[in-house]
Amino acid sequence: MKALVTDHVHPFLLDYFEKRSIPCRYEPSITVDAFEEICHEYEIIIVNSKIKWPKELILKAKKLKLIGRLGSGMDGIDTEFLTASNIHFVRTPEANANAVAEHAIGMLLSLVNNLNKADQEVRNYIWHREKLRGKEITDLTIGVIGFGNTGSLFASKMSCLSQKVLSYDKYKAHYCEEFHNIEEVSLKHLQTNADIISLHIPLTKETHHIVDADFLKECRPGVIIINTSRGPIVNTTDLLEGLIHGQIKGACLDVFENEKPHTIEKSTDQVYRKLYQLPNVVLSPHIAGWTHDSFFKISKVMSEKIDKLLDEIFDYSSTV
Repeated sequence: MKALVTDHVHPFLLDYFEKRSIPCRYEPSITVDAFEEICHEYEIIIVNSKIKWPKELILKAKKLKLIGRLGSGMDGIDTEFLTASNIHFVRTPEANANAVAEHAIGMLLSLVNNLNKADQEVRNYIWHREKLRGKEITDLTIGVIGFGNTGSLFASKMSCLSQKVLSYDKYKAHYCEEFHNIEEVSLKHLQTNADIISLHIPLTKETHHIVDADFLKECRPGVIIINTSRGPIVNTTDLLEGLIHGQIKGACLDVFENEKPHTIEKSTDQVYRKLYQLPNVVLSPHIAGWTHDSFFKISKVMSEKIDKLLDEIFDYSSTV
């Protein structure tokens, strides 16, 4: 049995494979083409978003028994075919959930308190305190869409800062009872009442462009949108229009529909250029879950999940 790790990981995971006497090939810079040439050699393959897993590629990996996805994303992975092929699939959404939740809060506080603008002005010896008055969020209503690992942590942290937190999750019910100051509501109620909406849902066919012009029309005028989940969940053009015309007061975006700037088409590039110039947006390059702490946690959680499956899949002893 051999393992292949195709992305940058904390040494904890590599040490784990060594302790388990599982030969591990570490190729964090591997290209997709090179990966397709060697994937048939391995029973365990660890990937990140760089490697997609459609049915055609799964069929090429003839020895594959276990896929480990670093992080939380499931987009690009044919999980139904994996299940039908008796291939196990594990991921680590809990490992970087706290990092994402904290990052989202940081972006929000920066936006409502004009911190980006204030920082730049002070650096340029500009001292306009009156123009930089911020807004306290304690009296604002926070809406959270998706109450999984990240959404629940974000909502819980926000419940300490805001008097009212609303949550909507299409696939859950009666999940807020143990949480203080969080109310489970319908999507319509959340859109109508939330001053701030934070997205914590996976990218699927169902959620692609779920936040579009029609969605935004149903929201409270002047809403703030936070997206730290997946870029294509939000229609960038519709978001931009809402920001320009004041329907949306601001946006905090850590993820984008196109995260490879050199591949952006000319027409789309104009949308991004306009978005990047707006003063009422806070932007970061998909780093919400990218902390030193989560880097370690992801490898640790992955090793623990693999370890639980080794005996079942490969008839290994569970003792490291």
